Amino acid sequence: MNRTLRVIQMQLVNRQTFIWLPLIILGGALVVTLAIYAIIDNATGGSEGMYGGGAQAPLWYFLAVGVYSLTLSFPFSQAMSVTRREFYLGTLLTAALTALIMAIVFVLGGLLEGATGGWGINGYFFRLDWIWEPGAAAAGLFYFTLAMFFFVIGFWSATIYKRFGPMGLTIALLGIGLILLGILWLIGQAQAWAEVFGWLATQGSLSLTLWGLLLTAILAVSVFPMLRRLVA
Repeated sequence: MNRTLRVIQMQLVNRQTFIWLPLIILGGALVVTLAIYAIIDNATGGSEGMYGGGAQAPLWYFLAVGVYSLTLSFPFSQAMSVTRREFYLGTLLTAALTALIMAIVFVLGGLLEGATGGWGINGYFFRLDWIWEPGAAAAGLFYFTLAMFFFVIGFWSATIYKRFGPMGLTIALLGIGLILLGILWLIGQAQAWAEVFGWLATQGSLSLTLWGLLLTAILAVSVFPMLRRLVA
């Protein structure tokens, strides 16, 4: 456990990547979004409600964090005599910590928007009705899960690249695309589109968050066998 903590400390040496850049991206997206809301509010004399997608920006950045956490830190970690399991566990815990920070910021921002009526102009950046419908805790879990999902995707892609090279990564991505196409084809053949859309329509944000958490866990487990064979 001590060496896992050392991995967390090692990853957090690069606070710019893990903490400051996501917060700067979030702050920048918020300022730009509020400026656009203000322009629209001034032009229309008030709107029934303004919603934007700028809050996604720092969550997508976690994909790059996943790539960086392997490519920049893995060789150095091996010089610290930590095992690959300790490196992976420590890296995942570091990502979970930063995703938790991001989720807390999103929840606090959503509460602030709720208290101020959308910054006084009915404009919402953090507080999207569909996500907040089950409550603040569920909204926080949604943003935490999304950040971790993108992180694991980035780490997974970087591991395949380091293990099998660009050809291996390309084939893997093409394979995933073909599998998804195959699933869509099977749904069409079974004429089950109505059932699929009906099921999706009945799922609330909390239910989809839990499915996303399960998918993230499966991806996180699947990457470890490749990491064990990775040459530093």
